Amino acid sequence: MPQYRRTDRINEQLRQEISLLIRDEVRDPRVGLATITAVETSPELDHARVYVTALGEEREKEEALAGLQSAAPFIRGLLGRRLHIRRIPELHFEMDRKLENALRIEQLLREALPDESEESDQAGGE
Repeated sequence: MPQYRRTDRINEQLRQEISLLIRDEVRDPRVGLATITAVETSPELDHARVYVTALGEEREKEEALAGLQSAAPFIRGLLGRRLHIRRIPELHFEMDRKLENALRIEQLLREALPDESEESDQAGGE
């Protein structure tokens, strides 16, 4: 159980530090509107999935992701100087699609379930 808590702390620390580094150190204009939503590290801390959201069209989101991937070695090097952990994981940036998926599910539910106002109209007309 302590390993799980340690990983959670490291994930949150990485999320905060990567966010600051992107804001303050990365000069690539493609990553300007990117936000780090979560980090998941492997148990050995050799790899980290960094989940990102970005504003704009799909093309702009892909450009932001490409900018982050190209800056990954630079960000990892800066993390090595800032964090006091034995191993800095290799960073793998991925688009966080949780919000998009949640909105899509909500839309599908709205389409599948009858509208409350329609139900009350039908009940009142009987």
